Amino acid sequence: MSDGDERKRMIAALGRIPSGLFVLTVRHGDAETGMLASWVQQCSFEPPQISVALKRDRDVWAWLSDGATFTLNILDDSQTDMIGHFGRGFALTEPAFTDLPVERPDGAAPVLTEALAYLVCRVAGRLSAGDHDLLIGQVVGGAMLSDGQPMIHVRKNGSHY
Repeated sequence: MSDGDERKRMIAALGRIPSGLFVLTVRHGDAETGMLASWVQQCSFEPPQISVALKRDRDVWAWLSDGATFTLNILDDSQTDMIGHFGRGFALTEPAFTDLPVERPDGAAPVLTEALAYLVCRVAGRLSAGDHDLLIGQVVGGAMLSDGQPMIHVRKNGSHY
């Protein structure tokens, strides 16, 4: 078996690691944006923390400095419309929430009111991870919004989203 065949088999296996689909929202002054995220995981019980892997070239990094807050909206398994809406990405100056029902509890980044749940997080650190950076967010608030099931995503291979 060639090295290329072994790599293809490894990449296929890597793609079978399931993840959820989420919309990460950020507010910076009066400006706000949102993006689709899939590499999210709880990484600490106490304090409660999550990790989010984001590609380094994302414009939103400018708004995610230490101590900044963001909201992680956990999508319901029926919210495929959100994948199309947020999957294309938004420039920081482009409106991301037009015609979407959102709330901003206590001035937080937008909460998609039709999401399954949301977590409000404060940036606690960043770590380099290959072509992505891991954003560590300490969970400071959140709630369940419905009784549905979270959206699960399984890729065909581990070399692209």
